[in-house]
Amino acid sequence: MTAYLLKRLAIALITLVLASMVVFAVLEIIPGDPARLMLGMNASADQVELLRNQMGLNAPLAARYLHWAGGLLSLDFGRSYTYSVPVIDLVRERIVVSLPLALIALALSTIIAIPVGLFSVGRHGRAGDTIAMGAAQLGVAVPNFWFALMLIYLFAVWLRLVPAGGFPGWSAGVWPALKSLVLPAIALALPQAAILARVTRSALIEVLNEDYIRTARAKGLPYRAVLWRHALRNAMIPVLTILGLQFAFLLAGTIIIENVFYLPGLGRLVFQAITQRDLIVVESVVMLLVAAVIAVNLLVDLSYAVVDPRLRSRQ
Repeated sequence: MTAYLLKRLAIALITLVLASMVVFAVLEIIPGDPARLMLGMNASADQVELLRNQMGLNAPLAARYLHWAGGLLSLDFGRSYTYSVPVIDLVRERIVVSLPLALIALALSTIIAIPVGLFSVGRHGRAGDTIAMGAAQLGVAVPNFWFALMLIYLFAVWLRLVPAGGFPGWSAGVWPALKSLVLPAIALALPQAAILARVTRSALIEVLNEDYIRTARAKGLPYRAVLWRHALRNAMIPVLTILGLQFAFLLAGTIIIENVFYLPGLGRLVFQAITQRDLIVVESVVMLLVAAVIAVNLLVDLSYAVVDPRLRSRQ
C-alpha cells in the first residue's frame, strides 16, 4: 500500500508541474497587453513600457515562470493587475462561495443518483426503469443554466421562497448564506445526478451478472441483501471515478451558474480576470483549481484500494 501511495503521489506531482507549464505557456501566447489594457488606448508607448517593467512583463519567459512557480509553492500568488491586491486575498474571498456550493451540489447529486440507480436496477426492464432512465437522459440533455432559469422563476419569482441571486456573505448568518446557494446547487446537481444515476445503474447491472452474485442468489440470499451488501460495493469504482470528476467540474466549471446567480465565486473571478487580461489572477486561480482536481483524483485512486481489496494485493 505504501508503494502504491508513493507511486500515485509521484504521478500527481509530475502532472502538477506539467500542468503549470502548459497553463503559463497558453496564457502567455493569448493576444493582448495587460499594461496597455490598464492604461487605456490613449497611453503613450513610453508609459506602457514603464508599466510593463514595473509589472515584470519584460523579463525573460523562463525567469517569469520560475518566479511565478516559486511563489505558488509559498502561496504567494502575486498581485492582481486590476484590483491591486494580493491574488491570495481574492481567492480567500471567493473560495468560501465556490467550495460550499460544490460540496452541496455534490451531496445533492449523490443523494439523488444512488437511490435512482438502485431503483432502476431493481426494476430492470420494467416501466420504473424506463421512466427513471428517461428522466436521467433528460437531465443529461438539458444544460444546467436552463435548470437555473427555471428554478429562479419557480422558487424566487413565483413562490418567493429563496433569493434569485447574490450572496450576503457568511457574516450575515449561516441560513441566509445557505439559502442563496440552494438554487445554484440544485441547478448544478441535477445534470450531474442524471449522469451518476446512469453510471450507477450500468455498473450494478454489470456486477449483478457476475458468477459470485449468482452463487449468492443460489444460496438463498434475498435480492435486496445481494444488491446492498455485495453488488453495490463492487460497483463503486466507476461511481467513485465519476464523483471525483464531478467534484472537479463543480469546483472549477461553475462560471455560467455563478454569473446567472450573480455569485462572487472562483468561476466568476476567472471570467472577470480573462476579460480584464489580468493574467496573474487567471494563472494562479487555474493552477489552484488544477491542484484541487489532482488532489481529488489522488483521493479517488486511494479510495479504489479501500473499496476493492484486490487492488491492494495487486500493488
